[in-house]
Amino acid sequence: MIKIEKLKVSYGDYLAVDDLSLHIPRGELFAFLGPNGAGKTTTIKALTGLLSQDSGRVEIGGNDMMKDPIKAKSIMGYVPDVAVFYDKLTSIEFMKFIGDLYAVDKDKLYNNTTELFSTLELEPFANAQIEELSHGTRQRLAIAAALCHDPEVFVIDEPMVGLDPIHAQVVKKELKKRCQRGLTVLMSTHLLNIAEELADRIGIIDGGKLIALGTLEELREGKTSEALEDIFLKLFEKKKSVDIDP
Repeated sequence: MIKIEKLKVSYGDYLAVDDLSLHIPRGELFAFLGPNGAGKTTTIKALTGLLSQDSGRVEIGGNDMMKDPIKAKSIMGYVPDVAVFYDKLTSIEFMKFIGDLYAVDKDKLYNNTTELFSTLELEPFANAQIEELSHGTRQRLAIAAALCHDPEVFVIDEPMVGLDPIHAQVVKKELKKRCQRGLTVLMSTHLLNIAEELADRIGIIDGGKLIALGTLEELREGKTSEALEDIFLKLFEKKKSVDIDP
């Protein structure tokens, strides 16, 4: 469902994403990890059509993001690390606005909104203006809005930002359930325990390059009890020692 081939993205002379290739099949929950400045957000912005690539190819469900961006975006839901709203709208009005952008049938939008508001525990805030909502409630609303058109691909940057443990669990269950139904999820996060718990596969990026890729078991390399945090830290300690070796 998501195909990235030899992607390069630069800011002036700085190469933020360097020849990155990645394929995420239908129904997979993929975790995208890396330190600050590694190229995660730039990759996501190119993937979602918010940045143009210097070279390479991005496909969403077989649709080329550069050649047919409307079709590619129409089957995608996206939640950035800081979601943007029209604060004077109510939660319901915002859902209707997003539904109109995706040309969702009114009955389908009503049913999807009802289900999402129930699942994500947004019903008490349906008629509240967004400016009145807490950070965590706004995050759940952003997730609901991005799912309102039943996308085939869902990209989310820091999914648990602002969520308390109860609502984080609600979101995790919803993502797992939708992946079982065939939704493809790319999740970028700094919370390694979330990636360890949810991801079918994990990709680790640094310097704009993918430096590790596989299931948790594959990344452990036979060390069955090793935590993802230990794998991550050892990987960068090893890379640091290589970088400074004369």
